[in-house]
Amino acid sequence: MRKMRLGIKPINVLPLGFIAVILTGTMILMLPISSKDGSSLSLVNALFTATSASCVTGLVVVDTGTYFSLFGQLVILLLIQLGGLGIMTMSMILFGLTGRKISLHDRLSMAEGLGENRLQGVVRLARGALLVTGIFELVGAILLSIRFIPQYGVVKGIWFSIFHSISSFCNAGFDLIGGYRSFTEYKADPFFLMVVMMLIVGGGLGFGVLLNIWRQRDFRRMRLHSKMVLTGTAVLILFGMLSFLIIEYDNPDTIGSMPFFQKLLNSLFQSVTLRTAGFNTIDEFSLRDASKGVSVVLMLIGAGPAGTAGGLKITTIFTLILAVRSYLRGRFDTVVFGRTISLDQVRRALTIFFFGLVFVMGMTIALSVVEQHKAAGALGIMNQLFETTSAFCTVGVSSGVTQESGIATRIILILLMYAGRVGLLTVAMSLIEGTTKEPVLHYPQEDIQIG
Repeated sequence: MRKMRLGIKPINVLPLGFIAVILTGTMILMLPISSKDGSSLSLVNALFTATSASCVTGLVVVDTGTYFSLFGQLVILLLIQLGGLGIMTMSMILFGLTGRKISLHDRLSMAEGLGENRLQGVVRLARGALLVTGIFELVGAILLSIRFIPQYGVVKGIWFSIFHSISSFCNAGFDLIGGYRSFTEYKADPFFLMVVMMLIVGGGLGFGVLLNIWRQRDFRRMRLHSKMVLTGTAVLILFGMLSFLIIEYDNPDTIGSMPFFQKLLNSLFQSVTLRTAGFNTIDEFSLRDASKGVSVVLMLIGAGPAGTAGGLKITTIFTLILAVRSYLRGRFDTVVFGRTISLDQVRRALTIFFFGLVFVMGMTIALSVVEQHKAAGALGIMNQLFETTSAFCTVGVSSGVTQESGIATRIILILLMYAGRVGLLTVAMSLIEGTTKEPVLHYPQEDIQIG
């Protein structure tokens, strides 16, 4: 693909766009006006916060509700919305306001940002994404105001409702409650938690799936992509809920002292939020190692592509499982719901899975090296794996590592959040010149021993 407009290729727009947004947010958050006490946030902490917000992660080094002023909170909310919708989708708003025509370069960049393989209908999809986002966030804010206004008053209650609705739908995990408490005080409130879960799942399904549901409604007539995301989402939520309920049932530091319905509710919330939202109603540090292991699996899988969530994505893992099943059955094609998944997509899924797994493992080792002077109980390998996975998969739940981290650890987490949101494959491909070509010369095939 030849370079267009200032030498920037469409595949480079997304990585560079996020860098521009992060750096701009960093500079603004360092201003005294962004803090309540008029102090200036350090460069590393401002960069960490801007990255976490833009990459809709939710890991924090300073408490959002108590440190930042209304201006600072507004900046964070804007970064969350930009990161959740995507740079190119938000850019379309500017095109509409200025009356500028959307060029081929813009369409290519938009398709890359939305995870679309074709240009046809990409502008319509972007507009639909804006509409769906607006509806979800508005309804969410109205429902959350039922709780926040009586608790905080009209003005503050409305602001809290808007902020947490956007943060929930964008799977950001930022909250204004204060004291690093997240939603722990609402662990016995089914209405509040159900609204938040609705927003999290809605954003995590992906814009294409939401629009497909709106237009078709009949599962049998939906696109294969939508069927895979919906099926995978249901299975993972159920698996996570049952796992946490069983493992943590008698853990007094998490759900052990709760009534059964509350245990069920919080296990469900934990399963939903771990697939890239980042809110919590229980102390993540107090989870048993088995639960942290389940958490790592759920975080790695994540949610649907082309949405507000992170992770390796449901379709990636679903495709690999189906490919393994086909191989075990002696079949060449990977088939699901009466459709064949192309070999190219299977190879892409394998590449994403390999890159993601190696990157997380490598960064976990790096984190353990730079933090090896810390007490093992506070920063054991399981907590470090939990934190790196949370950062890379843009989840935002923390086992306490982030708050106690040094500068080197925060830089590692920044790199993880950026790579996780933009996508390792996108970053890698943007650094490689040229396009994929069929080789002119084909070499002889020879079998090797595997396994």
